Amino acid sequence: MWDNEWSLSLELAVNNVRTVSDTKRAFYTLHTRPINSIYRRVVDELMVEMHLLSVNADFSYNPIYALGVVTSFDRFMQGYRPEGDKDSIFNAICQALQDDPQRYRNDAAQLQSEADSWSFNDFLNQVKNLSSTDAGGIIGHLKGVAANPKFKYNRPFAIGLYTLLEIMNPEAVKDEKQRNEVLQILADAMHFSADKVQKDLELYRSNLEKMAQAQIVLEDILKADRKKKEERAKAKDAVTTPTDSQEPT
Repeated sequence: MWDNEWSLSLELAVNNVRTVSDTKRAFYTLHTRPINSIYRRVVDELMVEMHLLSVNADFSYNPIYALGVVTSFDRFMQGYRPEGDKDSIFNAICQALQDDPQRYRNDAAQLQSEADSWSFNDFLNQVKNLSSTDAGGIIGHLKGVAANPKFKYNRPFAIGLYTLLEIMNPEAVKDEKQRNEVLQILADAMHFSADKVQKDLELYRSNLEKMAQAQIVLEDILKADRKKKEERAKAKDAVTTPTDSQEPT
């Protein structure tokens, strides 16, 4: 009897786990307008990544993770038209995952504001002494991660860290050697693989560059299309509108 009850409970638990298809279906119910072609992959990949993390038993929401999600979305969706659809798409992603988009936005904005007030060297010194530091905010979040042996490392979290470093010292993150040294310090403090963090961020930076190039190509195509439409409209006007008025004799 006990075995049967246990099997039933396990089956129900498995069956109640939302699938990627469930999340995508919910998303397209919430955002019904078509998504521009070069951005569709961005939306799908972010949504799937967030979904897979959300159903992982070791995953827990973290404001730095939220900053990574918000930053990824905003940067990869730059230039999206119509502009007003971006909020609808972001909100639909979060809501399809049964989460609150405003929580992501608020947490991201708060961390960005705090990072803007940090001295880069002071921040690194605090990170190096994370176990003995008693602080809230960014340092408190990092300390919570370091103290959690089951923390599920993820790419958006790494992007969130990178975003904080960009705000504190943009020049440091542009220099590969200095950037990797800083990432090593952060990875050591939180018991991550520095190689994994560096590879994730290299891919992120590379994809941003590719997206920027794709956006330029798309803009050129749109400009050429607009020019053709204008030329066709002028040609049509020239045919339908007489150039000289004629008086009856």
